[in-house]
Amino acid sequence: MAVSESYLEFVMEKLERLGTVTARKMFGGVGLYFEGTFFALIDDDVLYFKVDDFNEAEFQRAGMEPFHPFGVDSYSMKYYTVPADALEDDAELRKWAEGAIAAAARKASKGKGATKKRRKRTT
Repeated sequence: MAVSESYLEFVMEKLERLGTVTARKMFGGVGLYFEGTFFALIDDDVLYFKVDDFNEAEFQRAGMEPFHPFGVDSYSMKYYTVPADALEDDAELRKWAEGAIAAAARKASKGKGATKKRRKRTT
């Protein structure tokens, strides 16, 4: 797992049009955050966007593959490859990225609610 600096720069340049996108190295790859919410990752110079029940089928219809952190024989995570043509079309990339950001926000809000519920039960 590795990410070349040139690919990371290319992706960050494309995504900067969305707003505040930051990158953090993690486990040999790079995690991408929109205003602090983890919505994408890069591994082996491939960009993956977050999916959930609302946008996963769209990625599947486009023939995109899920992220397998330890090779194709390992489990998959809720991140899918981004269509190559979207990386060349700013409007298309925005559409896919906004869906990933929304999926990440939904997951984050579920996590916060679960934490609050646990706290309420123990007090």
